[in-house]
Amino acid sequence: MRIALDASYSVDPRPSGIGLYSTEILDGLAAAHPHDEFLHCYRPRKYVSAPRRRYPNVGRRLLLSSLATFRADVFHALNQRLDRRLAQNVVCTFHDLFVLTSEYSSPEFRARFAQQAREAARRADLVIAVSSFTARQVSGHLGVEPARIRVVPHGVHPVSPSHGQREKIVLFVGVLQKRKNLLRLIEAFETLPEDWRLVLAGAPSGYGAEAILERARAHPRVQITGYLATPALEQLYARASIFAFPSLDEGFGIPVLEAMAHGLPVVTSNSSALPEVAGDAALLVSPEDPMEIAAALLRLVQNEDLREQLARRGMARAQTYTWSNAVTATYAVYRELTEPRA
Repeated sequence: MRIALDASYSVDPRPSGIGLYSTEILDGLAAAHPHDEFLHCYRPRKYVSAPRRRYPNVGRRLLLSSLATFRADVFHALNQRLDRRLAQNVVCTFHDLFVLTSEYSSPEFRARFAQQAREAARRADLVIAVSSFTARQVSGHLGVEPARIRVVPHGVHPVSPSHGQREKIVLFVGVLQKRKNLLRLIEAFETLPEDWRLVLAGAPSGYGAEAILERARAHPRVQITGYLATPALEQLYARASIFAFPSLDEGFGIPVLEAMAHGLPVVTSNSSALPEVAGDAALLVSPEDPMEIAAALLRLVQNEDLREQLARRGMARAQTYTWSNAVTATYAVYRELTEPRA
């Protein structure tokens, strides 16, 4: 089988969740299916800096616009953008639809995203949604019939949790933006004992970051690290004692699983896809209620046994979400489209 994928989002020196997903799916498919041919396609601005893949079954780098001449059996758009049909069978992954549901981005970006999402939903033969929550949104907001949607969750890699001394740190990981609800997290954190610190690890470049930065910089116990490469982030996961992720809207929530894999007890939201991902391995709170967030954080600060209990549950839950499973389920979608029906 010849499978073409839009690899554009894997070209990013500071990858977000979609960039991470793209790299894991691209490399995982090539490694797991050596007898298939994979074509990695790029939009013009990404083509020049696209890396050479290390698998022999990955064909030459292609401009997305030139794919039609190669006659792929399947084309997979790894983000909710599908400008036109580029193969007989087309798959598109939807990660979230928060841009359509709330004011978490500029009006110009919302209009562009809405058009792209509607076109992708219309053109794809099958849609991959990264959670059941996102699947319901794709169906409800874009009119995609459920029979055309397949849920394939994101994953994490197994890690060895730290056995060193943890510090009195509440950690958040993600781009600093309005949707992540960091102003309420800071307000909740202010109720904790004076010897605790809040560390916000992520690029300060999201929509609404200015207000977050202003509030955080005025607080002596709040630290902003900026974007961190994997080694530095791993060190923070090993040092922190609590992970807080009270986001207002998530299509999945990879940082929650990463924190669980590292043995951190988690406080996260009781809305969007986060309860689906966290299950019973986290304290779930209303993200719009700072006092409820504060109460959950204080429970963990005061109760080491609860922290250890949630850490054990979280590590077990993270083991059920692997990138290997995501690759296997994604390939099954391709097979569904290409194999003759009985």
